[in-house]
Amino acid sequence: MRGLGVRGAAGLLAVLLAVSLAGCSDSGGESGDGPAIGLLLPSRAVPRWENSDKPLIEKRVKELCSDCTIVYANAENDAASQRQQMNSMITRGVSALILDVVDPKALRSSVRAAQREGIPVVAYDRLAEGPIAGFVSFDGAQVGRLQGQALLKGMGARADGGGVVMVNGDPSSPNAAWYEGGARAALRDEVRILKSYNTVGWRSENAHDHMSAAISTLGPGRIDGVLAANDSIAAGVISALKSARVSPLPPVTGQDADLDAVQRIVKGEQYMTVYKPFRLEAEAASAMAVALARDNDIDALVTTEVDSPTTEDVPAILLDPTAVTRETIGRTLVRDGVFTLDQICTPKFRSACDRAGLTR
Repeated sequence: MRGLGVRGAAGLLAVLLAVSLAGCSDSGGESGDGPAIGLLLPSRAVPRWENSDKPLIEKRVKELCSDCTIVYANAENDAASQRQQMNSMITRGVSALILDVVDPKALRSSVRAAQREGIPVVAYDRLAEGPIAGFVSFDGAQVGRLQGQALLKGMGARADGGGVVMVNGDPSSPNAAWYEGGARAALRDEVRILKSYNTVGWRSENAHDHMSAAISTLGPGRIDGVLAANDSIAAGVISALKSARVSPLPPVTGQDADLDAVQRIVKGEQYMTVYKPFRLEAEAASAMAVALARDNDIDALVTTEVDSPTTEDVPAILLDPTAVTRETIGRTLVRDGVFTLDQICTPKFRSACDRAGLTR
C-alpha cells in the first residue's frame, strides 16, 4: 500500500472536482430528488468525528451533488448499534454508504447485505470487511512510523536503550494494529518496550488506567517515553503521569491534532501529534460515494489498492499524514487553517505560546 504525498494530493483534488462535477451533470437539479448517502461514524469519544469529518463530508457532498441528501448516524462505539443503523439505512434504500466501522467483523454481514441490495459501501478511515466498493484513509503504517520516529527524537540520549510504554488503540479497530506495526518498526532495536496495552474505545479514562498501572509496576524512573496511539489516549496518559507527580514528563506522542492536544504540545506536556488533513479525506470519500451513488466509475479517483481479510484489490486512496511538534504548529495546522492562533493561544495558554514563538 502506498500513500499520497503533497504533490499527489493536489492532483487528486483536481481529479475529484472534475470527476464529481461530471457525475452530477445528470442530476436534474431538483433538490431532495437525488440520491441519499448514508454516513455512519463510529463514536464521539474522538473529537474529530463530530467536529471535523461529519461537517466536512456533509458540506462536500452537497457541493458535488446539490440534490443529494445525507442520512447520518453515530454508533457511540457500539458495534451492535452501528449494525442496526446500517441495516436501517439499507432498508431505507440509500444509494451509497460511507462507513467508518466500529468493528469490521461485526459489520461484515451488513456490508454483504448492502451489496445484495446494490448499495456500494465506501470504507472511511478504517478498512471494513466484506465486499466494500472503496476505501479512503491515511497510511496507518506511516502514522505509526511518524510517532515512533518523533518519540525517539523527543527521548534524546535516552533513546539508546531507553524504556518505552506503548498505549495502543482499540484492538477491534483495524487501524490500531496498523499504527502499532508502524511504530514498532520505527522503535525496533532502539528502545525497550516495557509494557504494551490495548485501549478499548480509544477512551482517555482507559488510557489513564493503563498508564497508572505502568507507573505502579515499573516506577516512573524507568519510563523514558510513551507511545500513545492518539490524542485522546495521550490525554489519559498525561493525566496519569501528572497525578503520579512525574516530573519532568517523558515525551508522549499522539494523533489527530485535537485542539486540546495542540495546546498540551504548546505547554510542553505532549511532545507531538500526527496531523491528518481531514478535508482531503472527507473530499475523497464524498467524491467516491457520489460517483458510486450515480453508478459512475471511480477508477480516476483511486491511487492504489488494498486487501482486507475478506476482499482483495479494494480500490483505495491512502493519504500521507504529517508529524507536528511545537516547532511546526505554525507552518502546518495554522497555515492550513485547521486552527487560528486565537483558538490555540487563549489567555490560559498565552505565555506558553509566547515561549513557543507562536505569538511573535
